[in-house]
Amino acid sequence: MLNITKLWCNTPGSMDNLRYSKSVHEKPVVVWNSTQRCNLHCMHCYSNSENKLYPNELTTEQAKAMVLDLSTFGVPVLLFSGGEPLLRHDLFEVADLATSRGIRAVLSTNGTLITQETAQKLKTAGFSYVGVSIDGTEETNNKFRGSPNAFKAAIDGIRNCKTAGVKPGLRFTVTKYNYPDLQGIFELIEREHIPRVCFYHLAYAGRGSTIANNDLTTEQTRHFMDIVLLKAEEFKQKGINTEILTVDNHADAAYLYLKLQKKNPAQAQTVLELLKLNGGNSSGKGIGCVDAQGNVHPDQFWRHYTIGNILEQRFSEIWTNNNQPMLKTLRNRKTHLTGRCNICHFLEVCNGNLRVRAEAVHGKIWAPDPACYLTQTEISGSEQP
Repeated sequence: MLNITKLWCNTPGSMDNLRYSKSVHEKPVVVWNSTQRCNLHCMHCYSNSENKLYPNELTTEQAKAMVLDLSTFGVPVLLFSGGEPLLRHDLFEVADLATSRGIRAVLSTNGTLITQETAQKLKTAGFSYVGVSIDGTEETNNKFRGSPNAFKAAIDGIRNCKTAGVKPGLRFTVTKYNYPDLQGIFELIEREHIPRVCFYHLAYAGRGSTIANNDLTTEQTRHFMDIVLLKAEEFKQKGINTEILTVDNHADAAYLYLKLQKKNPAQAQTVLELLKLNGGNSSGKGIGCVDAQGNVHPDQFWRHYTIGNILEQRFSEIWTNNNQPMLKTLRNRKTHLTGRCNICHFLEVCNGNLRVRAEAVHGKIWAPDPACYLTQTEISGSEQP
């Protein structure tokens, strides 16, 4: 996750202390897919969620035991995700325990269930941030999510969060389907005074793997980043206090640095040091996932790799087992990467990026990330400012 507003515009963000410090990966941010059930049917859903009850999801007591272990272990953030986490009956009870134990609770939701009453419950439970997924302007988003009312309900959810005093943000996964809507999304952010937006690159997992061929082309991705950088600068000039981030493709880090090197070499050097502290993709190190049944994964996209289960062993014990084969290789991935990733000048700031994409396309975990959009000249380090 890269804070474009900070790196490009030199405007600090709310969680920069976690992203750009020497202790950035000491303890992981944990994504808890608290339920697989969802009231929508999104084209890119990595968890293949449907609106049905799934068996063997963690009980309230099991979830609370997990939270207590995470707090003792020192996990800084617990991201409540799904499916749709607001369909879990004890969500607020578990979140209240997390926040009372010093864990920052954030929510990833489609936003359609956030009524005024629910927004107040989010506030009371201590959620500091609610990320609402909107993947296009109204027509596009509704088609993307398989519901004619998804857009309006999500916007209402954002407004209800703001009224209740809970910080909302917009989450947008960019694909060929919604790429033309970028201008409309920035207009929406400005019109609704949304304080944060995260632009996600497509992860080829779950239903997202079925639309992998509809990911952006290299040229489109570079244009997408140009738009994001331009809008970040425009927002700053207008005094619009919206934090803009990109997620799940640390080629963005190298691209931003190379652009900044031509624009402001002194700032570029400072940014490069921040990017080195961030270290790029941190699956299996700086981020981990617990699914609805208690299975632990290196990140939320790797459901087909399980490294343990919290019903059999505490998360803290699973995570600190440096002999676990998948964790061991992920934490020493630079010796395993092949192809372009292996020779890339920017490996220190990208870290080979999203391995699940490489596996989905090439059938090999350590193959190059197919979503890397840097040129051969750029990865060789011979690009001149």
